[in-house]
Amino acid sequence: MLSVLINAYACSPNMGSEPGMAWNWCVNLATYCQLHIITEGEFKSNIETALQTLPQAKNMHFYYNSVPEKVRKICWNQGDWRFYKHYKKWQYKTYEIALDIIAHNKIDIVHQLNMIGFREPGYLWKIKDIPFVWGPIGGLKQFPILYLKDGGTKMRLFNLIKNGINKLQLRYSRRVHKAINHASVLISSIPDSYIAIKKSFGLETYIIPETGCFDVEDKQMHNFNNKTLKLLWVGKFDYRKRLDLALRIISSLDIDIQLIICGTGDEKQTTKYKQLCESLKITRKVVWKGSLPNEEVHELMSLADLLLFTSVSEDTSTVVLEAITYQLPVLCFNACGFGYVINDKVGRKVPLTNPIQSIDDFTSIIKHLYDNRDEIKTMSDNCIMKANELSWKNKAKQMFEIYKQLV
Repeated sequence: MLSVLINAYACSPNMGSEPGMAWNWCVNLATYCQLHIITEGEFKSNIETALQTLPQAKNMHFYYNSVPEKVRKICWNQGDWRFYKHYKKWQYKTYEIALDIIAHNKIDIVHQLNMIGFREPGYLWKIKDIPFVWGPIGGLKQFPILYLKDGGTKMRLFNLIKNGINKLQLRYSRRVHKAINHASVLISSIPDSYIAIKKSFGLETYIIPETGCFDVEDKQMHNFNNKTLKLLWVGKFDYRKRLDLALRIISSLDIDIQLIICGTGDEKQTTKYKQLCESLKITRKVVWKGSLPNEEVHELMSLADLLLFTSVSEDTSTVVLEAITYQLPVLCFNACGFGYVINDKVGRKVPLTNPIQSIDDFTSIIKHLYDNRDEIKTMSDNCIMKANELSWKNKAKQMFEIYKQLV
């Protein structure tokens, strides 16, 4: 059995986003490999509890490189650049832990798994004579400029600076260059990453979305014959998710429709969107659920007709893959990772143009589907095959095949 050392800063069962992504990669890879996983200690109790009932737990060995609570709070505050100073130190300590693990265990592969942002590649690439895998690699997309016009001066400036920094770091960061050039295999999370690496380094990469679909034992029994068309929106209320577009789409529709919103933001964001809802006179069409546990979100997915996903800038959102898992067709932009995994068999996509045109495009699609519910049902049925294609099991098999080619 291959022995793999994995660097996964954020790793936890029963979570979405980066912690859930790393956990699901590791759980499924442990079917094929002996894993030595270095992670931050915030979720140690969750991990240890989950391992007690996990059949492949014998193949998962965790090493905890903990940080102070204040650093964890900075980490959870997305967009706080102070985190990278602490994260760089964490990565070097992880490299030292990795050297000690290698000194006492036979390791065939070292893998920089997460967090997926390209700007912090860690230090595992420094390890000699063991193949180094990096990826999925994300964070290389550019925020679409035309979707910044109504974001306010601060938001426009932040994202324009971030776009520029992404380009500069990819071009000039010595550690990014060293990690890429020392890697035996590079894995892109989305086509944007593939294109950026190909353009900057002339290197080929695999494209494997960072998140996957789960196994659901029972086929979801959706009822697509309800008079009211139920749309589900899930996410944080930050600007890139563009909840305002979803609300304006609802206001432009003169059909029997309901928008169910799962998620929340800070007080300012929440007030802003609820005031917009009132000004658009759609309060009766919108249900605010707040932040819910994953189980309750999944239950709502089983009851809804469509997932309305209006994000314009991220890699492959976990919620999109969860929707496919629960046979909920997806309406989204043809961009980022979700544009890569969604096709006409399981959803509908609109191009990134400008906010006004996007509202018209989404509105047109929803009107059509309102009058043609059979198309929604067909897309829902097709989600079963798509979920199998994008399953964590299949992703683990792909990665294991890559590992085998290197050894």
